[in-house]
Amino acid sequence: MKRFAVLAALLIYVSFVTGCSRKPAQAPPNAPEVLVATVTPQDVPRVLERVATLDGFINANINAQVQGYLISRDYQEGSVVKKGDFLFQIDPRPFEAALAQAKGTLAKDQANQVKGDADEKRALDLFKKKVISDQERDTAIAAAGSSRANVEADEAAVEQAQLNLGYTKITAPIDGVAGFAIAQVGDLVGPSTGPLTTVSQIDPIKAVVTAGEGPFTDFVSRHPDATERNAYIKTLDFDLLLGNGEVYPHKGKFYALDRSLDPKTGSIRYYVTFPNPGNILRPGQFGKVRFVADMKKGAMVIPQEAVNELQGNFQIAVVDQDNKVSIRPVKMGERIGAMWEVTEGLKPGDKVVVEGLQKAREGSTVTAKDWTPPADAFVSKADQQKKP
Repeated sequence: MKRFAVLAALLIYVSFVTGCSRKPAQAPPNAPEVLVATVTPQDVPRVLERVATLDGFINANINAQVQGYLISRDYQEGSVVKKGDFLFQIDPRPFEAALAQAKGTLAKDQANQVKGDADEKRALDLFKKKVISDQERDTAIAAAGSSRANVEADEAAVEQAQLNLGYTKITAPIDGVAGFAIAQVGDLVGPSTGPLTTVSQIDPIKAVVTAGEGPFTDFVSRHPDATERNAYIKTLDFDLLLGNGEVYPHKGKFYALDRSLDPKTGSIRYYVTFPNPGNILRPGQFGKVRFVADMKKGAMVIPQEAVNELQGNFQIAVVDQDNKVSIRPVKMGERIGAMWEVTEGLKPGDKVVVEGLQKAREGSTVTAKDWTPPADAFVSKADQQKKP
């Protein structure tokens, strides 16, 4: 009986040792292979992207300031013009005639003024000698004053006529690119007929960016002090992503924030300026501006391709220590380059399926191998595709 007791104890000990040294279950040989990423909290750059529309830094509408017929267009449409270059010529003949007439009237009234001044002086001398009456003296003084007033009015009329004649030569007010002519030679143009063309200064060029009320409020709460906020935004470097996915080679700088939010959309605009040598960028282009807002501490990020989205709900596949797959609902935060932040549903050490999601079924057994992140995991996919 004692012998049986010793044998039973030995069996229990062997079973206990075997159980303690037991390794995680191995996947059967025919289990599909998937690549998994182990979730590790890390500090990542918080990269923000906003849709932008390019516009001229200055857009000068060229209008006629006097009414007349266009007799020439003196620039090449779509070309670069300098400040002071001739753009259009309005028929100057009516204005030359008006100037000549104003000068003639001035000359006549200047002669009258000479006579009036002499009459005034003579009347004052005669009045002192008591030769003429008060009324005669006053009449001479009034006539001289009227002559002087007429001359001043005529001088103003001559100056205005000279200005109007000058307005018949329409010049560029800024350096920039002149657009297509809206008015054509032979058209009757004037202050009320609308722009003749537009000249845009596009070096630098500005990107018009719209931010929602939520991001704007979040930005202000992160930087409540106005002095610190202004200093911070001056340190930001902006990338411009063009419509073809390429990144514009020149960095942009913050220029200005609009004074108010749009009450209809609840959004606010701000400008970012980019150097534009060679006038490569043009007003009206669409793109995105991207910048690193700050560093996000201890973020739980996974590759974007590990997330399955269905009707606004997000799921991921997690492999446990027994190589069993479980499908979990998760809540997602910001996209950071090629990665995506998970705010709920994961914990450090979880192994998330990155490649082979179609093989990962709920409760299935898989062969898990480590996924190796690319060096540019926190760079957007558009930039990854752009690299050779």
